[in-house]
Amino acid sequence: MKFIGNFLWFIFGGLVMGASWALAGCLWCITIIGIPWGVQCFKFAKLCFFPFGKEVEYGGGAGSLFLNLIWILISGVPLAIESVVCGLIYCLTIIGIPFGKQCFKLAKLALMPFGTTVK
Repeated sequence: MKFIGNFLWFIFGGLVMGASWALAGCLWCITIIGIPWGVQCFKFAKLCFFPFGKEVEYGGGAGSLFLNLIWILISGVPLAIESVVCGLIYCLTIIGIPFGKQCFKLAKLALMPFGTTVK
């Protein structure tokens, strides 16, 4: 079931969302200072491509909070808005509700990516 969900997700929106994260990662990595943010973007682009069967655990400390605040101001809000809008569109149909739930999981992640682990 996980394979089918990931396959359908990739075709019907995961490619676009993952590409958004990858583009954000490339833009962050252009500067030397932005490399930690770019690495996070690439890690979560992989999650956006295939989110079914993976859980996100939140944690971190003061360093993660500082990096998350910078992230929210520059890249977090547009990526979160993209995920929420896609999630709302998916939830308009009964069949799309599992995809919408994945979008909302990614929206939360888009606001606070530092200090998280994907399992």
